[in-house]
Amino acid sequence: MVGIFSLVTGMSGPSGFGSSTTAEQVTEGIDARNLTAIITGGASGIGLETARVLSLRKAHVIIAARNMESAKEAKQIILQDNESARVDIMKLDLCSVKSVRLFVENFLALDLPLNILINNAGVMFCPFQLSQDGIEMQFATNHLGHFLLTNLLLDKMKQTAKTTGIEGRIINLSSIAHTYTYEEGIRLDDINDQNGYSDKKAYGQSKLANILHANELSRRLKEEGVNITANSVHPGVIMTPLMRHSSLLMNFLKMFTFFIWKNVPQGAATTCYVALHPGLKGVSGKYFLDCNEFKPSTFASNGILGRKLWDFSNRLINSISKA
Repeated sequence: MVGIFSLVTGMSGPSGFGSSTTAEQVTEGIDARNLTAIITGGASGIGLETARVLSLRKAHVIIAARNMESAKEAKQIILQDNESARVDIMKLDLCSVKSVRLFVENFLALDLPLNILINNAGVMFCPFQLSQDGIEMQFATNHLGHFLLTNLLLDKMKQTAKTTGIEGRIINLSSIAHTYTYEEGIRLDDINDQNGYSDKKAYGQSKLANILHANELSRRLKEEGVNITANSVHPGVIMTPLMRHSSLLMNFLKMFTFFIWKNVPQGAATTCYVALHPGLKGVSGKYFLDCNEFKPSTFASNGILGRKLWDFSNRLINSISKA
């Protein structure tokens, strides 16, 4: 109830920020010139705004995108406002294990440090379809691709954190929709089952997986004593290209719920806050909404389910790689 009240009123929480805060406001005064960040889906929507603001704070930003034409346009948009911005673009298709591996191979070849990984890209409310690797599309894109990407980049992030002494940060973009999922939370035994498929629950399932992934990753990093944090965020309800499969429904709903919708600069605020704010040093395994820590669902807080998902994801990737 407190979350809804603050969302409607824009009232600030304990962090000093709230739902009406913008990405520029939460990062004001922060110098990120020594940081390198990868942002998936950084070519449009809140991903583009996140890339723009991190570049504004002098971070070196790599936009990882499936559509390279959109990525080129995004880079130009950033450079038009900020000629000194350090922005590179690289191709990444998260629903393809082969593409994820190739992206990491190409990134590592650049011999750049990596301080921040923002797993932002996603698809939403898709009709039932399988990825080219044979996995339900929303689960494949929103969770599995990011799971593999993160694992493959972890050694680089560990090396960077160790040599620079700068804390690494991994941010998974989840959603309040993680509360609306299948009865068992994650359909580990029926991930590709078309029977009973719900585009809304499948999306919720993938967003639940994002939180569980961040939490389990956080646990493992803490256990290893690594100077890297892992958190998840809900950006807010924003009309972005992500909603292309349900634009009519969303426009209809927006007429009756206009008071809870955010604009893009507000939608990118929580991501930028968790990625850059010095006040979150050492904070890991948490879920953030409106730039404040928030308690997720019971499923999202289930460590056993998180470990099962981790093992399940590894098995899926191994089976794809062997095929």
